Amino acid sequence: MNENEKKELIKRYSPGSTIFKNSTLAFLFGGLICTLGELLFMLYLELSGDEKTAATLVTVSLIFIAALLTGLGLFDKIARYAGAGTLVPVTGFSNAVVSEAMDSKSEGYILGVGAKIYTVAGPVILFGLASGVIYGLIYYICGLIMGMMG
Repeated sequence: MNENEKKELIKRYSPGSTIFKNSTLAFLFGGLICTLGELLFMLYLELSGDEKTAATLVTVSLIFIAALLTGLGLFDKIARYAGAGTLVPVTGFSNAVVSEAMDSKSEGYILGVGAKIYTVAGPVILFGLASGVIYGLIYYICGLIMGMMG
């Protein structure tokens, strides 16, 4: 079998690329989640009158909704169509934590859920904090340099 025949077989039996469809669905679902967050923000702002309180309530609400959908088995079904659109940071993080907790529940609450709940989300926390510290140091050093120059 020569190189052209191999390429033809690969082309014939490989599934077609769905990158445009997947990107569009991720964009739309991510946008819907963000729109829901904005609608909740406006509602909470109207009820509380305080932006900080409203923003906190939006975050808590989105975490709760994602956790509830994960617990009901619906988050994964939505994610099959939405793809990366469901990974809007707070909902994706909530799903990762709740999924891991559900998967390890049979091992008990201490050695299962307690020990493994952050298996997936732990690296996100670690590298998020580490990058925040690095950014803060760079910002601080740049501020010192700018202060000496001006």
